Amino acid sequence: MRKSSQGVTVVALLADPDAPTEVAQHMSRVLPDRLAGKSGEGRRFDVEVVSEPFTAGTEDLQTLTRRIMDRRRAEHWDIVVALTDLPLHSHGHKLVVELSHEHGWALLSLPSLGGLRFGRRALRAVEETVLSLASQQATGAGETPRHQSLGRFVSRLAPIHPGPVGEEETADLRYVVSGPGGYLRVLGGMVRANQPWRLVPGLSKALAAALATGAVATVNSTLWSLSEALSTPRLVIAMVGSVALMIGWLIVDAHLWHRSTDTSPEERKRTSLYNASTIVTVGIGVVVCYAGLMVINLVWALFILNDRVFASMTRTPLHASEYWTLSWFVASIATVGGALGSGFESDEAIRAAAYSKREQERRRMLDDDDDD
Repeated sequence: MRKSSQGVTVVALLADPDAPTEVAQHMSRVLPDRLAGKSGEGRRFDVEVVSEPFTAGTEDLQTLTRRIMDRRRAEHWDIVVALTDLPLHSHGHKLVVELSHEHGWALLSLPSLGGLRFGRRALRAVEETVLSLASQQATGAGETPRHQSLGRFVSRLAPIHPGPVGEEETADLRYVVSGPGGYLRVLGGMVRANQPWRLVPGLSKALAAALATGAVATVNSTLWSLSEALSTPRLVIAMVGSVALMIGWLIVDAHLWHRSTDTSPEERKRTSLYNASTIVTVGIGVVVCYAGLMVINLVWALFILNDRVFASMTRTPLHASEYWTLSWFVASIATVGGALGSGFESDEAIRAAAYSKREQERRRMLDDDDDD
């Protein structure tokens, strides 16, 4: 615990474990100098990172607010900014950030910053939030907090706009996203948090089955003839069909599809958002696997195929286009083989590959509630 001294403002970044903590640690290296340079008046900032699961077991804003305020009082921080990778909602809108100038805290939902240029957006959001809170503490008066704004943060991150704040709420300023643009922004942020590229090494048994299928299919003369006979539209259909089959099989077999027992409109929107992030996350991972299989099959075909044998079986010379077409078709077949091989993966292994740690914990908690 560090207490503030004269001219020094202690700022705590209270971050959920995993990705939010990594983001906070990266920010802590540059925030003190950036804050001191923009605040002026010789003010200095001492930034520390505290990693703990403050969102454990709940997504309720009032509960999270109480936890943040309790931690600030216990540690005597001047300002605390809480970071989470859970998508939060307020009054039917997707929350970006909410602040309490009176109590010196803020809560930032990282998925609402989107999936592109995330580091820059997160740094700007935290920077503007801390400066707003610090300015209010320094003056102790002036503009009514409920009519303040974060200025550049909003103008740079449209479609973010001020959200409603109830008179009974502790927060005095809130920003939300809404509409199709806001939905896509939050969806992109959720997919980024899930890190879909981790799906590739996480499905070892499925990849082994896909590689074995591709290796055998590449030397099958019947498939040589089929690849030569298929038109480009049919090859595209085979590719889309195999990828869709793999995505559907992974979601169904590992029980990744979330069904909520709550029929409220807000819960239905939340459930659809989580399921959409699942589809996109798994989809990106499968597409990456498919592209990798194409490259591996192409290299294997270049090494193993004999042009005379190929020409005698297909009556077509073995040129670059034939290598490409065969590798493309075999990748589709291998992907189907990988879908079957994924059945040997445990549900826990697939979830660990598809979701961030916080999302795994959230879904585990929901499953336990459904079992009760």
